[in-house]
Amino acid sequence: MNISRRSVLASSAAIVSMLPGAIPLGRAAARKTRRQPNIVFIVADDLGYGDLSCYGRREYQTKALDALAASGVRFTQGYANTPVCSATRTALMTGRYQSRLPVGLEEPVGQRPGIGLPPSHPTLPSLLREVGYQTALVGKWHLGRLPEFGPLKSGYDHFWGMREGSVDYFTHEAFGNRYDLWDGDTPANQKGYLTDLLGQKSIDMVRQMSASDKPFFMSLHFNAPHWPWEAPGDEAEATRLSKNPLGILHYDGGSMKTYGEIVVAMDRQIGRLMNALEQLRIADDTIIIFTSDNGGERFSNTWPFKGMKTELLEGGIRAPFIVRWPGLSKPRSISEQVILTMDFVPTLLAAAGGKMHPDYPADGIDIREAIAGAPARSRTVHFRYKHMSQEATRDGDWKYLKIRDNTFLFNVVEDPQERANLKLRRPDIFARLVAAHGAWEATMLPIDPKSFTHGYDGSELADHFSED
Repeated sequence: MNISRRSVLASSAAIVSMLPGAIPLGRAAARKTRRQPNIVFIVADDLGYGDLSCYGRREYQTKALDALAASGVRFTQGYANTPVCSATRTALMTGRYQSRLPVGLEEPVGQRPGIGLPPSHPTLPSLLREVGYQTALVGKWHLGRLPEFGPLKSGYDHFWGMREGSVDYFTHEAFGNRYDLWDGDTPANQKGYLTDLLGQKSIDMVRQMSASDKPFFMSLHFNAPHWPWEAPGDEAEATRLSKNPLGILHYDGGSMKTYGEIVVAMDRQIGRLMNALEQLRIADDTIIIFTSDNGGERFSNTWPFKGMKTELLEGGIRAPFIVRWPGLSKPRSISEQVILTMDFVPTLLAAAGGKMHPDYPADGIDIREAIAGAPARSRTVHFRYKHMSQEATRDGDWKYLKIRDNTFLFNVVEDPQERANLKLRRPDIFARLVAAHGAWEATMLPIDPKSFTHGYDGSELADHFSED
């Protein structure tokens, strides 16, 4: 007689409901009494707001992520905490504005000794581990180098991936020709296209962790579609770059076609992972979240916004956010709620029965109501980036923006391309947002003039890495 795990659970719930004084349990309620939800958090690298077909891209199709959006909620006003990688990842790990930590002022992290995510700071994986979760990072770390810093020091039980910010898809070498693919603290020594390797390892990790009675949290952080511009089958480009004095840093490579193939390759691996969850019969017990660490770069589509990575224009900080939360999100729903990367820390902790450390309160908010379909609420959020002395505050539909000595006021709902500067028409709103940003700024660490912020000068970056 074939008896499925779900039928046994359903029967158990029915029996419990017939006991004296018992409260009838629905399917979702029975699942909650059995275990906390599994969590898979997927982060793309430098993916633009409009780079998925469900967000408007027309040159290629992202079938797996489109299917994920169709089964859950797609946010249209989601922001990465910053327009660059490491700082946003700091916010994702801590649930706090990245400017509260020295590591959040640095990009790329790893160029100055002693700068990284402190192992003593509570993180999303460490706080989930406290309430019984297994934790794993598959993919990109980029929050500090050994021996002081590393994913295994900041709450992850398992790590398989890259420590640095950018890695060749075939040679697995970071800038400066340093090998950078690790199984824990040991070189992985695996050959293959990196996106495919990360996809397979994520499936292996889920199979391993799902065998336990403990729930799991897995971060899957792709390097795609970050440069170097290498699609599957482009080994010749990797060989060419290995002879380049700047290694994988180059300005003469890539194309729209190559970029699309990189994104589609990532989408394919996400589809394989989603299928694995179904085959393991844990899809209904697993929250899946997808986003990008910042806005897009050279070949990205950021429509209807302008701007790109390293800029506080909307195109540099708007990111796709897709959430499939069984029992909470509704299929094919769209939310206009303003959210930030850091919001997922208090949100997921609340769902798991955990909480923030009292000495490190969250700046992010619990967004479960928005995921469930509640109307959007007005909110004030702040941004800061050293490159070009940029700062911004969004309050409701209004956005204050400063780039060097130029200041602006935009209604980013009516004017998403930030064309009409309304600061003279609405001086009251402009003054209020400038004051709000100044008050927030006073609570953050000051910008560190010694921090290295990645700009557009390749020789500057080369000089930094050559000092290693």
